[in-house]
Amino acid sequence: MKSILICCFVLGSAGFACASGFGVFTQGASGLGQANAVVAHASGASSLYFNPALLNDLTGRQIELGTTGIYSEHSVALDAGGKEESKGGWDFPSTAFYTHQVNDKWSAGLGLFFPFGLSTEWDGDYAGRYLGTYGDIVTLDINPVVSYRLTERLSIAGGFSILYLDATLEKKINQTAAFTILSGGTPPAGPLVDIGQRFKGDGWGQGYNLGLLFKATDQVSVGVTYRSHIDVSVDGRASFSGVEPPLAGVFPETGGHTDIRLPAQATAGIAFKIQSNLIVETGVRWEDWASTDDLKVELDTPVLGQTSDITPRDWRATWSYNIGGQYRISPEVALNAGYLFGENAVPAATFEPLVPDADAHLFTLGAEWSHAAWTVSGAFGYEYHQERKKNNTLGDPLGSLLAGEPTGTANGNYDASVYLLGLSLNYRF
Repeated sequence: MKSILICCFVLGSAGFACASGFGVFTQGASGLGQANAVVAHASGASSLYFNPALLNDLTGRQIELGTTGIYSEHSVALDAGGKEESKGGWDFPSTAFYTHQVNDKWSAGLGLFFPFGLSTEWDGDYAGRYLGTYGDIVTLDINPVVSYRLTERLSIAGGFSILYLDATLEKKINQTAAFTILSGGTPPAGPLVDIGQRFKGDGWGQGYNLGLLFKATDQVSVGVTYRSHIDVSVDGRASFSGVEPPLAGVFPETGGHTDIRLPAQATAGIAFKIQSNLIVETGVRWEDWASTDDLKVELDTPVLGQTSDITPRDWRATWSYNIGGQYRISPEVALNAGYLFGENAVPAATFEPLVPDADAHLFTLGAEWSHAAWTVSGAFGYEYHQERKKNNTLGDPLGSLLAGEPTGTANGNYDASVYLLGLSLNYRF
């Protein structure tokens, strides 16, 4: 029983790596249009997310509401032949920011945004169904901040986060192999339908963030930010469908618990005011995905005779590099553009279809229109993921145990493309 559990326990296979594997950085249309190179110069009330020390540059009180439509496509050319495609769909992470310039020294604000999320869905009968068929994650970060201007050229800021996480994960279990193994090698009379497994859970966590802005000259400014890791305690339930009566006792519906560490993040940027109407910024972002080293799940009721399981993830810290800028055609109209390159966090040994991470190139364009106290920002982004080869033994754990070699691995060449449409509305009063 122990070896079967280690090889197949469904929560450990796709697991909450899905939750921590999806960072969402589309927190404002102006920022998206500049490929998030807005750490050292203000981009409206959404600067609260990118660098809260920029709040001292925002006059009066401001409110910004926004959303980003994100459409992703994933496909794999299988080594065994044929091609599989994920089910495309739209996600709409949305934001709300409020900032208040109290006086020449102090500013404060409150942000509501989704720092981790999105989803992946494959057909229930595709080649990698035993690794995962569906992963959906929603997070909400409630982030109050305070910023203080130490001198004319130096501002610092700090805040704390209260984060809520909700996740749903699904995959298939090879019931024919399970029946054969548990019956001592006696196969069933005919192939059995796959068992459907579903885990749904939620939880809360806390963290903090810091920001710094230094204006070296009237034309050059430097911004640095840090967001701490957030530990989320997740409670939920695992359920199984399509289980044949002889196996019902080893696949019971049960509560479960796991602790997830969402990664710390640090960003830095240098902005250059080349002309009075042209700003260009370049920057770097570090994300501590190495904190996702394994996943431990505790169960209230034994599944396959066991109440806990640890699955290695062995993710690695990553770096991203970006450049973006804004050119103001007139006091009312501005154009934005940017480019970002991001490293992938998932090593070859644990790469799987539910988190098909790969090195990515993001190209963005945007525009802004201002009138009186209103500013409307729009942006488009195209993110191209480099082809990623899956060539590991992760697959159907029960089928592999029965066959004595890896099966159901869905090994092949994976491709992905992501399309982003952002819209934000900022009001100053």
